Amino acid sequence: MNDIEQRATEIFGRVPKTHNCAQTIAAAAGRDDLVENLRAGGGGRAPEGRCGALHAACLIASESEREAIRQAFLAEFGTEICRELKQSGIPCAVCVAAAARLLGEVQSR
Repeated sequence: MNDIEQRATEIFGRVPKTHNCAQTIAAAAGRDDLVENLRAGGGGRAPEGRCGALHAACLIASESEREAIRQAFLAEFGTEICRELKQSGIPCAVCVAAAARLLGEVQSR
């Protein structure tokens, strides 16, 4: 588990909830400047219905890293659409951990 994934897991698991999935990735990556802007990015409200955690990871990653993150997420889950992930029984916490892990992996290269 890389540092971003570890922080994301801790933040997303807080009770009471303090961050949605997209905000969690921004906070875990140390991008507090994006946390408020991503308030509307969770719960399937990211652009095109994309997973908010994936959306935030791609937003934070450099332009050259975004497609690699997206493709790895798709390879792992078969979709990037929040509604489809939920219908498949994939919990948001799993998506958050995966998006954080993938972001951490590309940033450590």
